[in-house]
This record gives sequence, C-alpha cells and structure tokens, in this order.
Amino acid sequence: MTEEFKTSKPIYSQIADRIIQQFVRGEIRPGEKLPSVREMAIQSGVNPNTIQRTYGELERMGVVESRRGQGTFMTEQIEMRNQLRADIQRDIVAAFIENMRGIGLEDREIAYAVEQFLVKREEDK
Repeated sequence: MTEEFKTSKPIYSQIADRIIQQFVRGEIRPGEKLPSVREMAIQSGVNPNTIQRTYGELERMGVVESRRGQGTFMTEQIEMRNQLRADIQRDIVAAFIENMRGIGLEDREIAYAVEQFLVKREEDK
C-alpha cells in the first residue's frame, strides 16, 4: 500500500516521523523489530534507498538500533519514548500558538478559546 507524501518535506523524514508517532502511540513497542528495508520500501511505495536513509536518521537520533544480521529494532529505552512524546507535544502546541497569534489573538484569548473548546467538547459527550 503506497502512501501520500507532502512535497514540502523529504520523504525519508516523513516516514521517520510516522515511525516515531507509531512508537509514541504504542503501535510499535520498545525493542520491536521493524520491517526490513525492502519490506518497508514496498509498504511505503518508495525506493529502498529512501528507507535506508530513514533508518539511518532514526539510528542517528537513537530511536532505533541496527543489529548486524538481525535487522533494525526500536530502542528499548522508555525515556526515549517519553522524550519523543514531549518533543511532539511541544511542536504541536508551538505551531498552534503561532497560528492563533497569526490571526491576531493574544495569549489570554488563546487560553480562553482552548478552555471553552474543551468545556464544549466535554458537554457534547
């Protein structure tokens, strides 16, 4: 199954982001073996060199480790998963704040809007 990729960011980076998000959500467990480069390339509909670069970048970040003759495995360090989750959260909040400021809202207005949204959401349950 091929995936849709954005043109604004390198494909290897988008695949790395997807793997990290799956790890953070618990869809990929610590220590779990990732598909081989060839398998992941077929699944993603990209060249194996792109996946090799993805895995290399994830290894450089300490998110995965390559074991000679065995494959590529997610890190077993729970602290890494917690750090990745915190990093993603910070990036999402920063982008949200930037967008809200872009329409002219101040911090107190942003906080109030978020609070009202959450209250309404809870009421709708």
